[in-house]
Amino acid sequence: MSTRYEIAELELEALVDVIAEAGAKPFHAGQIYRWLYRRNVTDITAMTDLSLDLRTRLSQICQLSTPLVLRVNRSSDGTVKLLLKLSDGKQVETVFIPDTPKMTFCVSTQVGCAMGCPFCLTGKMGLSRHLTAGEIVSQVRVLVHHIGLGDAAFNVVLMGMGEPLHNYEPTMKALRILTNPNGFGIAPRRITLSTVGLIPAIKRLVSEQVIPNLAISLHATTETQRDKLVPINQRYRLAELIEVCRRLPLKHRRRITFEYVLLRDVNDSLDDSRRLAALLTDIRAKVNIIPLNEAPGIPYRRPSDERINTFARSLAAQGVTVMVRKSRGRDIRAACGQLIVDGPECSPAQDVAVRLGS
Repeated sequence: MSTRYEIAELELEALVDVIAEAGAKPFHAGQIYRWLYRRNVTDITAMTDLSLDLRTRLSQICQLSTPLVLRVNRSSDGTVKLLLKLSDGKQVETVFIPDTPKMTFCVSTQVGCAMGCPFCLTGKMGLSRHLTAGEIVSQVRVLVHHIGLGDAAFNVVLMGMGEPLHNYEPTMKALRILTNPNGFGIAPRRITLSTVGLIPAIKRLVSEQVIPNLAISLHATTETQRDKLVPINQRYRLAELIEVCRRLPLKHRRRITFEYVLLRDVNDSLDDSRRLAALLTDIRAKVNIIPLNEAPGIPYRRPSDERINTFARSLAAQGVTVMVRKSRGRDIRAACGQLIVDGPECSPAQDVAVRLGS
């Protein structure tokens, strides 16, 4: 065959159909999944509980691609960032945060990002392309192998490069693969998806087979303020986003996380805290305050620790559940908003045509 099936792109049911062409039985698909996701084998011929003849036939119709690790950066706080090369030469960054006992993988869903938030380095790349479901999941495969986690439980956050809901179908497919019991078997409660607020996609999300925790990148308390900080607000307004969040059905004990990057003299006043608390009235919510991670090219500054604490205390006094996120990996440019791949493969943001279909 001139083109072989890519195993990393197949959900279990699709894999059953594909391997049937090689004479394999349905239970062999579960074996392959376990080799791929539990034992991290990257070569079909190494799947030794399949017969040699079957492995040979599968290798003729299937292939198994794995991103190449180009660079590893290790932070003084234990955070690890990998630069990965994909099959077409595009590059993405993915991060391991060893926040024991909740070890976390921060994975990317796009090469770059089209949202253009001015406090985020990834947004300065523009969008080169979407990642496939296999490329999203493969970041987890590579991290598990590189970190040597074995059977240890971990969390996955879709908070790396890209807007997950702008790459909707591959992201949902990746979640189904990640949660499949034959593979990683990650519980949906251990997966968090972060979005700037693509309202039609948020509405679709509640009907999906796998529903992750939802984190809304809010960052502002007025329409005018958010127009500047989160440009997609000019299409999907803050008021409508909040109302959609208010109506979302949430499972028992689940909350929506609202992420709020704190920028000095921009959105860090007591008035901002009061407006934020008012916005979240009647929403099962918690606020994640993210003090800006400064970087060259970002035209904002981090507030003082005193200012950050004052803002957090004000929210708490108004009955809002709040936490201040500790920056991890800042010394290797792995913290929130700092992921960026420099190079000609990335298109300038202003040259990218963004399609945000309903």
